[in-house]
Amino acid sequence: MRRENIVSGTEWEEAVGYSRAVRRGPFVFVSGTTATDGMGGIVGEGDAYRQTVQTINNIRVALEVAGATLPDVVRTRIFVTDIRLWEEVGRAHGEAFGEIKPASSLIEVSRLIDGRMLVEVEADALISGEYPA
Repeated sequence: MRRENIVSGTEWEEAVGYSRAVRRGPFVFVSGTTATDGMGGIVGEGDAYRQTVQTINNIRVALEVAGATLPDVVRTRIFVTDIRLWEEVGRAHGEAFGEIKPASSLIEVSRLIDGRMLVEVEADALISGEYPA
C-alpha cells in the first residue's frame, strides 16, 4: 500500500522528523495542529474559539492536499491547556463537525509547545472509493 507524506514546509517538520499528515491507502492521519498562519504566527492569541477555528482550517488544508475533506474525518483528539475552555473549543469543533460527528476526545494538558497556544487538534480520516496502489 502506497504511503504519501504531506508536508507544510515548517521548520518543525524537518527538525522533529514528522509530517503534517500521512496518507496510507484510504487512511489520512493529521498530526497535532495548532492555530498558526502561513508564516508560523499564532492566530487568535488568548481566544480559544478563534484558535480552534484556525486549527480546523489548517487541518482542512492538510486533508485536501491528501485528497480528503472534513466529512471524511472519523476521529479527532483535542488538547486544551485549560479544560474550562471546553465550551469555546467545543463550539468551534461543533461548527465544523456538527453534521459529521467524528469520535472525539477532549484532554487537558499542562501546556503546548508555545505558551500562547491554547488548543491542538489531531484528526484521522477514512476516504471511501478507489486509491491507486
